[in-house]
Amino acid sequence: MQVFAEFRFEGQIMADPNTQSLLAPDEPAPVMVEHENGASHFFLTSDHAGRLMPRSVGDLGVPESELGRHIAWDIGIWNVSKLMADAFDSFLVGQRYSRLVIDCNRDPSVASSMPEISEETVIPGNVGLNPGDRQARIDALFKPYHNRITGELDARKGADRETVLISMHSFTPVFKGFQRPWHVGILYNRDDRLAKIVMDLLERETGLVVGDNEPYQVSDLTDYTVPVHAERRGLPHVEVEIRQDLITDEAGQREWAERFIRILPQAYERFATDHPI
Repeated sequence: MQVFAEFRFEGQIMADPNTQSLLAPDEPAPVMVEHENGASHFFLTSDHAGRLMPRSVGDLGVPESELGRHIAWDIGIWNVSKLMADAFDSFLVGQRYSRLVIDCNRDPSVASSMPEISEETVIPGNVGLNPGDRQARIDALFKPYHNRITGELDARKGADRETVLISMHSFTPVFKGFQRPWHVGILYNRDDRLAKIVMDLLERETGLVVGDNEPYQVSDLTDYTVPVHAERRGLPHVEVEIRQDLITDEAGQREWAERFIRILPQAYERFATDHPI
């Protein structure tokens, strides 16, 4: 397997000039940004916001019925994130293209970055990719997204701006036949300080089942945004997972956005008191 070791650093990621572009000039840019000049210390990311497919890859051989599922994107999370960004006046960045083309929350060197099987669905267009095909996806989608995050975080650091990274995701209520009981999961890896406070506040909400590193755990193999952009910079951070059936419609999206609009400032106030700079 080809290893893309150059991704494990915090600076800008350079594209290979010899790689053919994945996207045509008239196709939408991969990076979506809201509140570009937002004043809030909260900095929101949505790695799996969209499910567009570049014309050059077609549908990857996947039926449309599957492309609407979680394997292609994080259902509902972009709208929740936008509502939060609007309320906070916080910078929000999202990836427009499907995680099946390349998962922007994975290091490109791991197999799940461009999965040949997602859950139990075969992805024919990802089977037997050659190094050039892989590099085209990295250059067109992964690099612009993470370079934008890096650039913004560098600028904030240069301006001595406070930054709290909130990585927004959603998860499927059933996985390989297992009914997941959690309404929301709070994820962390090396630094659980803010996550534990957010969990405590969520557990005080009536009727919520809160996952402690459930249904996933953050790691260097299964995640990219938190390990690279938050942990390496020493930024306060938390990864949020909301169950998708709770945010499929506007009412649910607004309910969950309002919950985090209320809870996150409380959580960070406690964090800043407990861990003064």
